Amino acid sequence: MQLIVIILHIAVCIGLIFIVLLQKGKGASMGAAFGGSSQTVFGSSGATTFLHKVTTAIAIIFMLTSLGLSIFFGKGIKSSIMKDVQTQVPAAESTAAPVQPGEPNE
Repeated sequence: MQLIVIILHIAVCIGLIFIVLLQKGKGASMGAAFGGSSQTVFGSSGATTFLHKVTTAIAIIFMLTSLGLSIFFGKGIKSSIMKDVQTQVPAAESTAAPVQPGEPNE
Protein backbone atom coordinates (compact mmCIF):
# COMPACT_ATOMS: atom_id res chain seq x y z
CA MET A 1 0.00 0.00 0.00
CA GLN A 2 2.83 2.38 0.86
CA LEU A 3 4.52 1.75 -2.48
CA ILE A 4 1.32 2.60 -4.36
CA VAL A 5 0.93 5.88 -2.47
CA ILE A 6 4.60 6.75 -3.10
CA ILE A 7 4.28 6.10 -6.84
CA LEU A 8 1.03 8.08 -6.98
CA HIS A 9 2.64 10.93 -5.05
CA ILE A 10 5.62 11.12 -7.41
CA ALA A 11 3.33 11.03 -10.45
CA VAL A 12 1.16 13.80 -9.00
CA CYS A 13 4.28 15.88 -8.24
CA ILE A 14 5.49 15.62 -11.82
CA GLY A 15 2.01 16.32 -13.18
CA LEU A 16 1.60 19.36 -10.95
CA ILE A 17 4.93 20.77 -12.13
CA PHE A 18 4.02 20.36 -15.80
CA ILE A 19 0.52 21.78 -15.45
CA VAL A 20 1.76 24.85 -13.58
CA LEU A 21 4.41 25.41 -16.23
CA LEU A 22 1.81 25.15 -19.00
CA GLN A 23 -0.36 27.89 -17.59
CA LYS A 24 -0.09 31.43 -18.81
CA GLY A 25 0.60 34.05 -16.18
CA LYS A 26 -1.87 36.88 -15.54
CA GLY A 27 0.48 39.52 -16.92
CA ALA A 28 1.97 37.41 -19.68
CA SER A 29 0.58 39.36 -22.63
CA MET A 30 2.65 42.16 -24.11
CA GLY A 31 -0.21 44.63 -23.79
CA ALA A 32 -0.21 44.20 -20.02
CA ALA A 33 3.28 45.70 -19.86
CA PHE A 34 2.06 48.96 -21.39
CA GLY A 35 -1.25 49.31 -19.58
CA GLY A 36 -3.47 47.76 -22.26
CA SER A 37 -4.57 44.85 -20.13
CA SER A 38 -8.26 44.08 -20.00
CA GLN A 39 -7.96 42.49 -16.56
CA THR A 40 -8.49 44.66 -13.55
CA VAL A 41 -6.45 44.38 -10.40
CA PHE A 42 -9.31 43.81 -7.98
CA GLY A 43 -12.04 42.73 -10.37
CA SER A 44 -13.08 39.31 -11.58
CA SER A 45 -10.68 37.48 -13.83
CA GLY A 46 -13.35 35.79 -15.93
CA ALA A 47 -14.28 32.16 -16.23
CA THR A 48 -12.04 29.53 -14.69
CA THR A 49 -9.97 27.75 -17.29
CA PHE A 50 -9.67 23.99 -17.63
CA LEU A 51 -6.00 24.07 -16.60
CA HIS A 52 -6.91 25.98 -13.44
CA LYS A 53 -9.46 23.32 -12.48
CA VAL A 54 -7.00 20.51 -13.18
CA THR A 55 -4.34 22.30 -11.13
CA THR A 56 -6.74 22.59 -8.20
CA ALA A 57 -7.67 18.90 -8.40
CA ILE A 58 -4.06 17.75 -8.63
CA ALA A 59 -3.06 20.04 -5.75
CA ILE A 60 -5.77 18.45 -3.59
CA ILE A 61 -4.54 14.97 -4.55
CA PHE A 62 -0.98 16.06 -3.73
CA MET A 63 -2.03 17.21 -0.26
CA LEU A 64 -3.95 13.98 0.39
CA THR A 65 -1.04 11.77 -0.68
CA SER A 66 1.33 13.86 1.47
CA LEU A 67 -0.97 13.38 4.43
CA GLY A 68 -1.25 9.66 3.70
CA LEU A 69 2.52 9.24 3.51
CA SER A 70 3.00 11.09 6.78
CA ILE A 71 0.46 8.80 8.44
CA PHE A 72 2.04 5.64 6.99
CA PHE A 73 5.60 6.52 7.90
CA GLY A 74 4.73 8.25 11.18
CA LYS A 75 3.77 4.90 12.68
CA GLY A 76 7.32 3.59 12.42
CA ILE A 77 9.57 2.18 15.08
CA LYS A 78 8.78 3.58 18.49
CA SER A 79 12.20 3.09 20.04
CA SER A 80 14.36 5.61 21.77
CA ILE A 81 18.09 5.97 22.12
CA MET A 82 17.47 7.00 25.73
CA LYS A 83 15.76 3.78 26.86
CA ASP A 84 18.93 2.32 28.40
CA VAL A 85 19.92 5.51 30.22
CA GLN A 86 19.24 5.33 33.92
CA THR A 87 18.09 8.49 35.59
CA GLN A 88 19.94 9.33 38.75
CA VAL A 89 18.03 11.25 41.36
CA PRO A 90 20.47 13.16 43.57
CA ALA A 91 20.01 12.44 47.24
CA ALA A 92 19.11 15.38 49.39
CA GLU A 93 22.37 16.35 50.99
CA SER A 94 21.83 17.97 54.30
CA THR A 95 25.23 18.67 55.85
CA ALA A 96 24.08 21.72 57.77
CA ALA A 97 22.25 21.30 61.02
CA PRO A 98 18.69 22.54 61.03
CA VAL A 99 18.24 26.03 62.38
CA GLN A 100 16.51 26.16 65.73
CA PRO A 101 14.03 28.91 66.42
CA GLY A 102 15.70 31.82 68.11
CA GLU A 103 19.18 31.07 66.70
CA PRO A 104 20.71 33.51 64.22
CA ASN A 105 21.09 32.35 60.62
CA GLU A 106 24.59 32.28 59.21
